[in-house]
Amino acid sequence: MKFEDPNDTICALSTPQGNGAIALIRLSGKQAINIVNKIFSRELSDKQSHTAHFGSIKQNEQVLDEVLVTIFRNPHSFTGEDLVEIGCHGSVYIQSEILKLLLAQGARMAGPGEFSLRAFINGKMDLSQTEAVADLIASRSAASHKIAMHQMRGGFSKEISELRQELMNFASLIELELDFSEEDVEFADRTQLNDLLDKVKTKVSSLLKSFRYGNALKNGVPVAIVGAPNAGKSTLLNALLNEDKAIVSDIAGTTRDVIEDTMIIDGIEFRFIDTAGIRETKDKIESEGIRKAFDKIKTARIILLLFDTEGSSEQEIIDQISLFEKRSVLPGQKLICLFNKADRIDKEKLLSLKDVGLFISAKRGDELDELKSILVDQIKTGDEQFDTVVTNIRHFEILQKCDSSIEKIKQGLEMNIPGDLLAMDIRETMDLLGEITGEISSDELLGNIFANFCIGK
Repeated sequence: MKFEDPNDTICALSTPQGNGAIALIRLSGKQAINIVNKIFSRELSDKQSHTAHFGSIKQNEQVLDEVLVTIFRNPHSFTGEDLVEIGCHGSVYIQSEILKLLLAQGARMAGPGEFSLRAFINGKMDLSQTEAVADLIASRSAASHKIAMHQMRGGFSKEISELRQELMNFASLIELELDFSEEDVEFADRTQLNDLLDKVKTKVSSLLKSFRYGNALKNGVPVAIVGAPNAGKSTLLNALLNEDKAIVSDIAGTTRDVIEDTMIIDGIEFRFIDTAGIRETKDKIESEGIRKAFDKIKTARIILLLFDTEGSSEQEIIDQISLFEKRSVLPGQKLICLFNKADRIDKEKLLSLKDVGLFISAKRGDELDELKSILVDQIKTGDEQFDTVVTNIRHFEILQKCDSSIEKIKQGLEMNIPGDLLAMDIRETMDLLGEITGEISSDELLGNIFANFCIGK
């Protein structure tokens, strides 16, 4: 992303392109109010901030549209600059003509994320908060929305800034010692520093652990449905989604590729993955489907291991579960065993399996509400409760570097390295934390981040 002149007045369509009932066009910059004033039927230069004005947009003395113009004067706006929003009718023609008029009066088209970039540059929000704006727009569930709102309101930034400030205080004391090196004075208590490093490391470790959880909530919790051919995997997927997403057949090996779809359960998005039946086969296409199934199992957060209990003995099922746990379940994954076709068996013969999993009938929909409750509980309970959740891969990678940097400082303390080297190591950790909030940034970093934003935000 190329950075344009920040003194320019920018404009863009902030609602999705295409026809609609209403469209919103936004301008920001020193000339925003003056530019709109030239094409609007009412005088705006004397109007107060946060006021809306009904009138018409004129094109060659002809009325193009009746609109609602809202004024936000600096610094009390999203960008920290004078900002104007034009609410017009959602005709593609009207949108295009208004933008042409604004460009003719001296505005230029905004680049991706340029409004949010200006909000960051003008101190209206830090970098992690602006990134949360993009996450908020992209949120598809109550859970991902809640995380984005927490970060946009500065919850994550506050924790990072507090840790950075405490490190800065110690670095300053250590650097002060260097000025009195000949007098052998110690201003920074090394024991307190070690305690602080333990505190920072604990917090960083917690944030790193939260990423797997947060990333799943942001993009949908991946749930792999696995089992032998004809266990009822496709029937289960269709029943959960309440639609015929996957082909259901009595012929074994019908599903030869991965089928995915999503649904929201209790505010959490789950991404269900129907996989090929796992068995020994010489069929090349089916073998490829089975290989893909195991690839998806590795990426799943929850695995639904489905059994056709009709004709299977209790011991056979237990042996298969044990074998699957040893070979396929990775640390952090949750395994839920489902015993399908429960309407066609004598459950008393498989009595001990009640403590192992859930008896269901995918075809009739028996116990699917209970299954949904179990899925939600797997996410909402247990050790996956974090005060702050990391969802951004950039933040995760920086936190990994922070963790290594903190360990380096602790080793330096143990080795009793000179104060100047210790201060340098602490500053390195501080700079890493500063990259998250944007206190330490570069044009290249900002360009990479805001290039992924939508235009108009």
